[in-house]
Amino acid sequence: MKIINFIKTYMAVIVLLVAIVSLIEPVSFSWVHTSYINWMLGVIMLCMGIALKPSDFKIVFSRPKNVIIGCIAQFTIMPLLAFLLTKIFNLPQEIAVGVILVGCCPGGTASNVITYLAKGDLALSVGMTAVSTLLAPLLTPVVCWLLAGTFVEVDIANMFLSIVQVVIIPIVIGFGIQMLFPNFTKKINEILPALSTIVIALIVGAVVSANAEKLMHVGLLVLLVVALHNICGFALGFCIGKLLHLPFNKSVAISIEVGMQNSGLACSLAQQHFAALQAATVPGAVFSVWHNIAGAVLARIYNKNIEK
Repeated sequence: MKIINFIKTYMAVIVLLVAIVSLIEPVSFSWVHTSYINWMLGVIMLCMGIALKPSDFKIVFSRPKNVIIGCIAQFTIMPLLAFLLTKIFNLPQEIAVGVILVGCCPGGTASNVITYLAKGDLALSVGMTAVSTLLAPLLTPVVCWLLAGTFVEVDIANMFLSIVQVVIIPIVIGFGIQMLFPNFTKKINEILPALSTIVIALIVGAVVSANAEKLMHVGLLVLLVVALHNICGFALGFCIGKLLHLPFNKSVAISIEVGMQNSGLACSLAQQHFAALQAATVPGAVFSVWHNIAGAVLARIYNKNIEK
């Protein structure tokens, strides 16, 4: 249990260390081939499905307004921010597509952990993650087509099928396991965040090692764009909550949920649908590292404000 708690506690540090090692010594993670990304993302989504409970969906019906506000913010703020940043920084085509893909993805499961640490509305965060993930097969391809379609051809139908295969099906299977074997899932629930962290780190290692040379040339630019994308998402998400006069803890949840994306899905879609653009997976990998670090810092800031 000590190892599991260590992995959960130092999630951001572990992912960062893997990114640094795979950048300096690409061969160290070259054994994790990028073709494995879909399977690894499936494992993360399976863990999410197992962790979900029927009660997690109650908020969708008891407080639909908050969830709808959050999901609208998720699929408008982040895609538009991504598109704007690609234009401002005149990013190369392959990097621009990767940034837009990150922006078009639903919220990531890490947002629930960060919301918990920030003492935000955890039920709202989990509800938003679940709903935005279920909406992703439709909204992610369509929004990506509207924005990234200005750079490259986007196959909406195939992207829809990809998201169903690597996101929806594993979540449904995981949720089914949770419903059929509740005692078993209670026993393994403690290890699921640690397992997800390890798999996320492996995805980062695979992408960074495969694109290490490219990262050495454009790494700082990508980091700057990713950081601005993430920070502006946090800020605008919080502003949406305050403009609508939501309580502080709900504004915190929306802020974190909007700012933190399922960057593993972005890597998967980039690898599967934009393989010709080799560096399109890079923004997703950088985002995976950055948003965990920035999220942990933000959680401390929000935490202090709640305690005042």
